[in-house]
Amino acid sequence: MLQTKMLKDIDAIIFDMDGTLIDSMWIWPSIDDDYLAKYNLVKTEDFHEAMEGMSYTEVAQFFLDTYSELNCTREEVMEEWMDMAHDKYMNQVYLKDGVYEFITEMRRQGMKIGIATSNARSLADDTLEALKITELFDVVRSACEVAAGKPSPDVYLLVAEEMGVDPKRCLVFEDVPMGILAGKNAGMSVCAVEDDFSKPQEEKKRALADYYIQNYDDIKNETYEVL
Repeated sequence: MLQTKMLKDIDAIIFDMDGTLIDSMWIWPSIDDDYLAKYNLVKTEDFHEAMEGMSYTEVAQFFLDTYSELNCTREEVMEEWMDMAHDKYMNQVYLKDGVYEFITEMRRQGMKIGIATSNARSLADDTLEALKITELFDVVRSACEVAAGKPSPDVYLLVAEEMGVDPKRCLVFEDVPMGILAGKNAGMSVCAVEDDFSKPQEEKKRALADYYIQNYDDIKNETYEVL
């Protein structure tokens, strides 16, 4: 049985998806670049930082608010992005190192397992199906299904409620500062996960989280950092 400080007094584990459960953050900058080029739009100075933690729906609205040249609806923006992203998620996305073994061990020990993603729910569901891991999760929810995206705690609190677990007994895994803040705002313990996309934010991630891992084998080997 895997017993370590990180898991003490924990009844449920909740994962963010992109950059945390799966290696997929590389997809979106290329989609952003292609989309902006298609409509002759220019990135704002704080382009990626401004969108961090937003739900898929909120990001689409951000584009419409930022670029008045776009003559379309929010739903049309989201649908076009989905068309651009879907094939990559189905064929070029993989689980983070060690996460499958970690989840299966946690399920064996009786933990509830959930996902709280900022991505579109349909894309999350299709990705889990493509990876053949849908059955590993008790609850999957998108920030598009609650009032506000991260750093609001809403999506994490919804997942905890649907799993029937006290938020204080939930451990969150996140890869970006706004996601870490969402978990902390929900009253949960948070472990930051290393990811190439958020490498420039590593210091901020460490300052906000309770733990830090380079990969999920760090938990088994007890080589994770307590912050």
